[in-house]
Amino acid sequence: MTNEVTFEEAMIELEKIVEKLETGDVPLEKAINYYQEGMKLSKVCNDKLMNVQEKMTQIMNEHGELAPFEIQEDE
Repeated sequence: MTNEVTFEEAMIELEKIVEKLETGDVPLEKAINYYQEGMKLSKVCNDKLMNVQEKMTQIMNEHGELAPFEIQEDE
């Protein structure tokens, strides 16, 4: 599983893995493989969320370039 999947696709696959592991009747070797795949999917989701968070803290300036977003409070 790579970063090529969407956040939603990764979450769906991660949920499927969690369901399989929660049943408790998965052989140990298969459970380890599911766990490893789940950790990869979790990292993909986390990376995508961090990327979005970074983008949300920036806005475009008048030249079309990204600039830090600063909130100015009224006194």
